[in-house]
Amino acid sequence: MTNRQLFFNRLAQTSPAPPALEIKSAKGIYLRSANGKKYMDLISGISVSNVGHANPKVTAAIKKQLDKHSYLMVYGEYVVAPQVEYANLLVKYLPKKLNNVYFVNTGSEAVEGALKLAKRYTGRTEIIFFKNAYHGSTHGALSVMGNEAMKQVFRPLLPDVRQIEFNNEKQLEQITKRTACVIIEPIQGEAGVILPTEDVKWPRADGKGNYLQRLRKRCDETGALLIFDEVQTGMGRTGEMFAFEKYKVVPDILCLAKAFGGGMPLGAFIASKEVMSTLSHNPVLGHITTFGGHPLSCVAGIEAFKEVKRRQAAGSRQKGELFKKLLVHPRIKEVRGEGLLIAVQFASEEENKRIISRCVEKGIITDWFLFNASAMRIAPPLIITEKEIKKACEVILRCIDQ
Repeated sequence: MTNRQLFFNRLAQTSPAPPALEIKSAKGIYLRSANGKKYMDLISGISVSNVGHANPKVTAAIKKQLDKHSYLMVYGEYVVAPQVEYANLLVKYLPKKLNNVYFVNTGSEAVEGALKLAKRYTGRTEIIFFKNAYHGSTHGALSVMGNEAMKQVFRPLLPDVRQIEFNNEKQLEQITKRTACVIIEPIQGEAGVILPTEDVKWPRADGKGNYLQRLRKRCDETGALLIFDEVQTGMGRTGEMFAFEKYKVVPDILCLAKAFGGGMPLGAFIASKEVMSTLSHNPVLGHITTFGGHPLSCVAGIEAFKEVKRRQAAGSRQKGELFKKLLVHPRIKEVRGEGLLIAVQFASEEENKRIISRCVEKGIITDWFLFNASAMRIAPPLIITEKEIKKACEVILRCIDQ
């Protein structure tokens, strides 16, 4: 059988009709299929390949580490140098209270660890999440997903969870002294890039301006821990290294993954040493992972972090504005976004998916959003050039016309 036939017969399918592109190689922002067709990647494997495919610095770091060792027992008694180096690098650029790093494999696992940590530290059980939030597909992460259609067939899920609406300030009153934590994406991704609101009356006298700042204030009042899921928004995607920097809010726990590993499987949840230390006793090994912080993933992540910090994060803002400037068409209802996390809103799911299919035919890979299928996702590698942006927009606009 061909690889395509084996793909459908031997691999678990997650949708009835996957696009099944067979990619032979990838470099920079381009993918090349088995039959030689070239595609421009405008989704980065869903915000993973921020420094581009086959980034030479990342590749060199992995090869160098392979000559030393690949796997060691990553959580035990060993000092794994790439872990130590990456944790130290992160802490240098994070606020003082985010000074202790727990490496995991994925965003879902980072969320699982963060939820456990919040319950362990506070001694409370209630978890608050948001409508149309996406935090992963594992059991705990699914429990705080804000879309009932995705979770109803898997119930019962975690007890004592409560959903509120993003940007609804009045509902912040539902955060109380029995709330262990509030988990939120600073910019809602799968909802179709929904930004936190900034009221015209803000900043107020108390200095708490945007919605996330009001949320931070309410968590402080009640003792609930604030978890930011920056799996999609981190690593320069929004024009800052992390989205919380733009909104002037420091979470108690920060979750990272996707681009965090430079294309390798890596995630982390990060908190203060005081908070994180509660996982080390009563019980011992309160959270463990076999492959989290794998040396190859950590060296790849280090190079990706340095690359983004050095020259990519700030450029995301200007490149995102160029997309917004060029994507003007009567059929486009709205273009939302921050940096290179952009949603192009159409009137219907059917129209959007037709345009996406036509774009793929023309060599431009875009996608839709899980909870907003009428919006087109644009989240290219941060290394995309202005010339490439103009070319991509020309093709998208032609596909809309057709």
